[in-house]
Amino acid sequence: MFRKVEFMEKLLNDHMPYAGEDRIAEIRRLAESLGNLRVLHVNSTSYGGGVAELLYTIVPLMRDAGLDAEWHVIDGVPDEFFDVTKKIHNSLQGAQTPLGDREWCLYEDVNMKLAKAFPRGPWDVVIIHDPQPLAVLAFLDSVPESERPVVDRWFWRCHIDLSTPLDDTWHRLWPYVNEYDGAIVTSRAYARDEIAIPVAEITPSTDPTSPKNLPIPEDEARQMMVSFGIATDRPLIVQVSRFDPWKDPFGVVESYRILKKKWPDLQLAMVGSIAADDPEGIGILAKLKEDAEEDGDIHVLSNEDGVGAREVAGFQQCADVVIQKSTREGFGLTITEAMWKGRPVVAGNATGCKLQISDGEDGFIVKTTEQCAARIDEILEDPDLGARLGEKARETVRRRFLSTQHVMNYLNLFAGRL
Repeated sequence: MFRKVEFMEKLLNDHMPYAGEDRIAEIRRLAESLGNLRVLHVNSTSYGGGVAELLYTIVPLMRDAGLDAEWHVIDGVPDEFFDVTKKIHNSLQGAQTPLGDREWCLYEDVNMKLAKAFPRGPWDVVIIHDPQPLAVLAFLDSVPESERPVVDRWFWRCHIDLSTPLDDTWHRLWPYVNEYDGAIVTSRAYARDEIAIPVAEITPSTDPTSPKNLPIPEDEARQMMVSFGIATDRPLIVQVSRFDPWKDPFGVVESYRILKKKWPDLQLAMVGSIAADDPEGIGILAKLKEDAEEDGDIHVLSNEDGVGAREVAGFQQCADVVIQKSTREGFGLTITEAMWKGRPVVAGNATGCKLQISDGEDGFIVKTTEQCAARIDEILEDPDLGARLGEKARETVRRRFLSTQHVMNYLNLFAGRL
């Protein structure tokens, strides 16, 4: 029911050029004060989506700092479970899709089985990510005491925008949340009144040393675009995201069509991945590809087309404008990545987008497809504006959203300082 994730070593010293020597030394001092703390992160998948991407960096950096950190994913559960948890995810973000009794029974049955199979430890800290395994802690009461994991502190880490949840879903889940010793949210705006346990705010981060964030030689990047059918002498707008309704992919297409009337050479690339815990994305990807068949300047690409981390970096680097037109967004790592590359970003009016972008300072925030098209038009008309926004965006990420800051925040939490 659980699988330990293997990952490559990452070194804090490799982050020194970006975070500075003082910050790295501060992390090591704080980690040393915590001793050989045993930390377990648990989530639903090791591939696709922002949570897995974060953990591939955060967990090895915790280990390099001196913590005994591991990452496990749930495994061997029925595919239908992920249909149910995707529905939970959507309804927590406001979709009017209540679960039926049979769906709740499946969710709770799987979590009960996960409780019985939970890694024994001992662990000083366990962090459960998002709703999929949320109920595990509550169901440990049904496990014989001699078979329960030995855990000092449990945290629930919510990566979702909880500002407007469907009441039916939230009221079913919040009692499970209150079983924990603490909750971690991306923004205080997500801390619902029903949460009666201590709440810490920790924003996600981007890894400046990852292949996705390293600059690609210009000739190589241009050749990469050509290999995907992109003309490098024509303007290109790009959205990188999961194929998810909350990313408003069809709104992006509509904004592109508005712009196409003025910019007939404009190209749109919709780039993403299909995650193991996101069956809904397959249908959205198929519909977008139908749209692309009607317009040769719309390019819809996924991991199934050979798009990996380096290719994503190439698209972000070559984009005249990067879009993240989310209607709900817990944070939005693809925004952070584009900002770090110095690209101008036009993003939706979601809390996670506004956590990163100050409208008009280091990017633009928009509410409608028409506003999105208008802001993109401004940047296409004035490349100097795009360059200024991009320069400020990179500095914003350097100050607030690098992996070292993320690790530091977790260490402060473990030390009782958050």
